[in-house]
Amino acid sequence: MNTPDEAARKGRTETDSLGTVPIPAGALWGAHTARALQNFPISGRPISSHPRLVDALVIVKQAAARANLRLGVLEPAKAAMIDAACAAIRDGAYHDQFVVDVVQGGAGTSTNMNANEVVANAALLSAGHRLGDYGVLDPIDDVNRSQSTNDAYPTAAKIAIAMALTDLLVEHFALREAFAQKGREFHDVLKVGRTQLQDAVPMTLGQEFHGFATTLGEDEDRIREVLPLLREINLGATAIGTGITADPRYAETVCTELSALLGEPYETAGDLVEATSDTGVFMQMSGVLKRAAVKLSKICNDLRLLSSGPQAGLGEITLPPRQAGSSIMPGKVNPVIPEVVNQIAFAVVGGDVTVTMAAEAGQLQLNAFEPIILHSILQSVSWLTAGCRTLRMHCVDGIRANSDRLDGMVRTSVGVVTALTPHIGYAAASALAKTALLTGRSVTDLVVEAGLMDRDRVELLTSPERLTGLAAITAAIPVVGPDTAALALLDPPRPPA
Repeated sequence: MNTPDEAARKGRTETDSLGTVPIPAGALWGAHTARALQNFPISGRPISSHPRLVDALVIVKQAAARANLRLGVLEPAKAAMIDAACAAIRDGAYHDQFVVDVVQGGAGTSTNMNANEVVANAALLSAGHRLGDYGVLDPIDDVNRSQSTNDAYPTAAKIAIAMALTDLLVEHFALREAFAQKGREFHDVLKVGRTQLQDAVPMTLGQEFHGFATTLGEDEDRIREVLPLLREINLGATAIGTGITADPRYAETVCTELSALLGEPYETAGDLVEATSDTGVFMQMSGVLKRAAVKLSKICNDLRLLSSGPQAGLGEITLPPRQAGSSIMPGKVNPVIPEVVNQIAFAVVGGDVTVTMAAEAGQLQLNAFEPIILHSILQSVSWLTAGCRTLRMHCVDGIRANSDRLDGMVRTSVGVVTALTPHIGYAAASALAKTALLTGRSVTDLVVEAGLMDRDRVELLTSPERLTGLAAITAAIPVVGPDTAALALLDPPRPPA
């Protein structure tokens, strides 16, 4: 008779409803997983590429085992074996055994069976039994007791997404703080604001970076608003929401156990039939991720534009150089970090389209396409998390302001004339701007020469504090109306015909 170790080295044969299946030596998965490996060689990415999904799957199995024990439908010894195996997997063991492709038919059945088989065999191995000795502990009758893929899988999906979002929020917050710190660092660095890529009015670089931080904070709020929706589950619904094969008390009991394991209150859906077919929360979650990605991409566009040049572009800021930018142009350095985050955003937007189409394609009592929904969302969250970390560490933290260049652009900008409009009128201000552009002379000199306002008053109105709104002007400033004669003086000379 073979010992457990000898059997593991030789491999084994398992049987399912279609016949016998050879299982490689040392594999903790069984016949159902082997079939899935044959049927779904699609993406080349196993479900273990989403570690949070593996954790979520075994948490569901652990909660089910504890609930079944409490209800008396699972023997204490079996429940203890399942519980211990799930705890070990949560601690990082056997993740490499979750091998089925993330893209699969069957509404997630292959993923659920992969989890059932690994938990069962991990428990058998730990207890000194042979792999595949399902007479001691069975993947379906014991590990999957009181469950169906149709309630276990979507519940695990929601848990996995919630866990991954926690990781994203940590990095998103750190990135927001990095932008806020640059806002403080650049708080008094004047620059020219732009609308439609044309010069507008002065502002500070600090205000611009503070705006980046604020927009990131708004997206964090939207993500947090969706999180509670992920805590409504259909565990206990079994196949279609009727709870067939489960104890009537199971749904409430397993939800209590799940909440205890996760340290957060989960809630059983009020209508389990509806909840088993509904994917609305995934669409909402994907939409929020798209919003965050698009706004982050817009910020990266701004960083690339503001750093363009360095000689023939805007050149207002310098991004930290990360690598040589050309195989033909010596010395060229490209904004590679914002560029990679842009590409992450493109993928997230594409993932949202995938989620939308998959959600729409659901039929009757089940959506068969939750695997691609889950993969798309988890990939988006994972890539956004990495993108936020990369942008912060390799770009934002090292950004420098090109203060001399910024100061020079502000000094020659005619945008300051906007501050004079309430005091001299739009017509006079427009004529001033036109003359300043044609002659290259300062707005202040032109206003004083036209007799519209004395120099002290102009300098007060066009001070950095006034222009950027950084400080209130408490002194009363008399309003000077437009003067017809002055407007005539401001009419610039026309070029010869």
